[in-house]
Amino acid sequence: MADTSSPGELLGRELSTAVVLFHQAVAERMGLNATDFKCLDMLAQRGPLTAGRLAEILGLTGGAITGVIDRLEAAGFVQRERDPGDRRRVIIKPCDSQAYAKTLVPIFASLQQAMGEELANRYSPEEFDAIEDFLRRTIHILRQETLKLHQQAEGHSEPRAE
Repeated sequence: MADTSSPGELLGRELSTAVVLFHQAVAERMGLNATDFKCLDMLAQRGPLTAGRLAEILGLTGGAITGVIDRLEAAGFVQRERDPGDRRRVIIKPCDSQAYAKTLVPIFASLQQAMGEELANRYSPEEFDAIEDFLRRTIHILRQETLKLHQQAEGHSEPRAE
């Protein structure tokens, strides 16, 4: 069956695939799967979070996030700490891991250099502003559609794949 998507749709799908495969390769380099790596990345971006909040952000069940945290803790990337304000809650904190930094810094430095070399002088400031606007709006739409999918899944009685 022929794909009848528009060139913009095809480009979006190709970009999405390239991003997912890049992050999968990074995760594998660290000995993680993609979900575990994105969880770790979320902690690096936002700082310590509760397991429940991590599950919510990543769209995982409580059981699935427990497995992710167990694997990250066993690998030395995160630690669990009791919330001093509510001892029932557990805060997940990223560890200051030398292995994490030693692996990721060169990978993302290389990516940043390649992106800079390829893109830095290619676009005028006005063109770059338009590209930035497009990407920010795309991110916003993706977040809205992800939320909609999660809300629809909550309304169904069928179990979600983890």
